Amino acid sequence: MAKTDLLNKGAILQRDKETYAVAPHLPAGICSPDTLRKLADVAEKYHAAALKCTGAQRIAIVGLKEEDLDNVWKDLGLKPGAAVGPCVRSIKVCPGTTFCKRGVQDSVTLGLEMDKLYHGMTLPSKFKIGVSGCANSCGESWLKDLGFLGTVKGFKILVGGEAGRTPRIARELASGMSVDQCKGIAEKVIQYYRRNAQPQERMGSFIERIGFETFQKDIMGDIS
Repeated sequence: MAKTDLLNKGAILQRDKETYAVAPHLPAGICSPDTLRKLADVAEKYHAAALKCTGAQRIAIVGLKEEDLDNVWKDLGLKPGAAVGPCVRSIKVCPGTTFCKRGVQDSVTLGLEMDKLYHGMTLPSKFKIGVSGCANSCGESWLKDLGFLGTVKGFKILVGGEAGRTPRIARELASGMSVDQCKGIAEKVIQYYRRNAQPQERMGSFIERIGFETFQKDIMGDIS
């Protein structure tokens, strides 16, 4: 099977250069007991080496044979998580006011909206989104290309964070935003980045190149 076909199946070659991992998409990192049982059953059926909870709130099935991949996805009945390539990766979401006593904003609702609108969207480079319901930032919002951080006055919107080879703390674009306002500004941010960034240029590098003041003015200039 060609490498492109394997990537389209969400299969990632492992260190041994023989086996593969797959990571089904679990929006906001939330799933039912039935989904957990299915993951375990499939891992057992195809003699996987392990199940791994990833930093992107997916559960990867590790150590699968190439010839089993089609049947693995058929048995799972789930879509692959966007784990590689220049696209919006799985959105990281904290429990927020839905589940957590410390939550002050509804990060789950906003995170699921971001997932529905953008997960897997092709962009100039990989693009990570984090949504946190309070200042503890369990969604790692300060380290994402686009982050949302809950406060008692609404969400802060953060841009340009990165935890990779060139680590950056995000810059604050706006504050006191509702879920609907966050959705509107997110659309402007993503489309602006999509139109103007260079290939393989992460959001932080893009903002550094054009200047944060220019970026903020272009995004927020007509928002009262």
